[in-house]
Amino acid sequence: MQEQQGSLEFLSSGSITVLGLLVIAVTGVLCWLAWHRSGYRKQTGWLELLRFVLVGLVIVTLNQPEWLKTQPPDRRSTLAVLWDQSRSMETRDVLDSESVSGEPSVQPKSRAETIQPLMSEAVWTGESTSVTANAQDADDLNVVFEPFSSALDPPEEATDLNAGLSHVLDNHTNLRGVVLLSDGDWNIGNSPVEAATRFRMKGIPVFAVGVGSRVPLPDLELVRMDAPTFAVVNKQVRIPFVVRSTLGQDRDVRVTLNINKKSESTPATAEEQITKVVRVPAMRQAQDNIVCTLPATGEYTLSLRIAKDAEELIPENNEISAPISIREEQLKVLVVESYPRWEYRYLRNALERDPGVEVTCLLFHPELPKVGGGRSYIKRFPDARELSRYDVVFLGDVGIKEGQLTVEQTQELRKLVSAQASGLVFMPGRNGSQDSLISGPLGDLYPVVLDPATPEGVGSSAQGYFALTASGQRSLLTRLGDTDEDNSGVWRKLPGFFWYAGVKRAKVGTETLAVHDQVATAAGRVPLIVTKTYGTGKVLFMGTDSAWRWRQGVEDKYHYRFWSQVARWMAYRRQMAQSESIRLFYSPDRPNVDDVLTLNANAIDNVGGPLDSGTVVVQAISPSGKTQTIQLQPGTEDLAGLFVGSFVPKEPGNYRLLASSSETGASVQTDLSVQGLNREQQGRLARFDVLEEIAKITDGKLVAISEVPNLLEYLAALPEPEPTVHRTRIWAHPLWAGILIFLLGVFWVARKMTGSI
Repeated sequence: MQEQQGSLEFLSSGSITVLGLLVIAVTGVLCWLAWHRSGYRKQTGWLELLRFVLVGLVIVTLNQPEWLKTQPPDRRSTLAVLWDQSRSMETRDVLDSESVSGEPSVQPKSRAETIQPLMSEAVWTGESTSVTANAQDADDLNVVFEPFSSALDPPEEATDLNAGLSHVLDNHTNLRGVVLLSDGDWNIGNSPVEAATRFRMKGIPVFAVGVGSRVPLPDLELVRMDAPTFAVVNKQVRIPFVVRSTLGQDRDVRVTLNINKKSESTPATAEEQITKVVRVPAMRQAQDNIVCTLPATGEYTLSLRIAKDAEELIPENNEISAPISIREEQLKVLVVESYPRWEYRYLRNALERDPGVEVTCLLFHPELPKVGGGRSYIKRFPDARELSRYDVVFLGDVGIKEGQLTVEQTQELRKLVSAQASGLVFMPGRNGSQDSLISGPLGDLYPVVLDPATPEGVGSSAQGYFALTASGQRSLLTRLGDTDEDNSGVWRKLPGFFWYAGVKRAKVGTETLAVHDQVATAAGRVPLIVTKTYGTGKVLFMGTDSAWRWRQGVEDKYHYRFWSQVARWMAYRRQMAQSESIRLFYSPDRPNVDDVLTLNANAIDNVGGPLDSGTVVVQAISPSGKTQTIQLQPGTEDLAGLFVGSFVPKEPGNYRLLASSSETGASVQTDLSVQGLNREQQGRLARFDVLEEIAKITDGKLVAISEVPNLLEYLAALPEPEPTVHRTRIWAHPLWAGILIFLLGVFWVARKMTGSI
């Protein structure tokens, strides 16, 4: 380290300097004359000398003297090499230009492997290269290596580029520059532009070494698998998935579903393997589903995998797994109708033949003195306590009128859907009775706007047909074929209808699955199958009365399948976790880490009705064993009987949720599968634009791995950091002011003593 050097500097203008010299000269003359008049007395001479010194010090003060102390920089300036250790660096998309044999290499290396040779101090001091420019600084350069990723647990699951740069700036002094080894893929924290701006203000350049591919390498990626959290034994489970291709040609991709059953003795035993071939277009993605049926209850793991293509270079993203619970099911369904029309008869038969459905019917028969009777029939509309037991309610051609529904009963239906996650199906008929529901409590639930000009619907001698919308083609609710192509063909061939409800349009916030293939209104094609969510439950509108005709030539194949899917889709949330006295359901059903999970619960009081107030608590036990207690709050009005709360899972894996009611003593537990955020997805393109922006802001440079030798020349030519200058303002220093005051005091006392005053 060099010694500090000091110098005196005056911050003054020329006019002040000249005026000061003139004042000093005049003061000197006057002091000499005073001494001369005194006969050269010794006391007067010392007094005039002190006066001259005081005037001189005042003139010096007016010229603002400052003492500058220059501290040369530490000769061992610091070069920080900041390297990315996040999981995205495991992506294998770096191709060597030439192999050792001289032949082009087609086996990609990971980004982490590519930067590994640069993790040596000799590389950056120039000892391993032929760079000689400014070589005398090689021994004076202190090279430090700093990894970065994120503050999460584990840290490799995300990249906080801004925090990594800021850490280097805050923890290292005398930085000559920073070398950033990264793919530029930041996904958490503030923008790295903030840290780059701080580097710019301090004059420290950031040299970015980009690693990774700028263009997609040949790859097949299994993007998503949307498996339900539970399914019913001996019922088909449809598992949608998405496959993305960056290959140059279309491919027939084999998709394999492995079903493994969990047990205490054996964590996962193979139960079944299902294979399907999917056509994936070049440079695009394909969406399809695979169907399986599990014959036994239990906990299973579904593993979906796509076969590796011969041209594929990134096989690590070819598999996804998810847990699923297979259980017994007994849905309780209520069908309410006015007259025993054909639609009602076949719907009742289809539901009764489903072993997982318990059907109850209420047939009003307005023109008869008694309601319909027989097996599974009831004599009156259920009260609030009885109604809360039903998972799905079908409302046929009934309305609010004498001998049918009352306003109070429709209010209970509204609460059932809103607070207890039940499903409600509107099935209008030719009598137009449902028109009276629009002005009552169920008006908000109705998913379409009826045409008042045609309250009894529209009949025609020519058949109309269903046409699936884009949403209907994707929906599992309208899936009657095993593939997209088969499904579209089934709907085109289904027998048509001769009557449909008079509908003007679907309401905002609904989803239209099927429309009339020919007839349109001012808002577009007449909607025939429309769904919506209301509160915690679901609503479906079926705009024709001829679904029973789908049995023509195929018996129950499509008619049974459709209504079975409707019943289970609408009751899905209620079936998540329930016991005799308490029910727990949540959304989303497959959350990610840091998602807000909404918890809902219904408790049954001692007389069998919904509990409106009380205390319901959910304990969430994380995979690591930590327990979080969430007290659910009771709802009001339409949400009376619903207890709501939320929590944010912080760990991926299997959570155990335990809900309990202190009033009833009932409890229920279920498992919740929390997915990792997967921010660091392998196969993403490197973000060289981010690295280039950082380098541009800091006056640095972006280079590729192959250009690192050229980067060493830039590093060798970097100037030393500027010396540190410490400035002491003498003219404003308290000690300087003290000296002046002291001398003025001495001068005043001396004049008194000599008798000059």
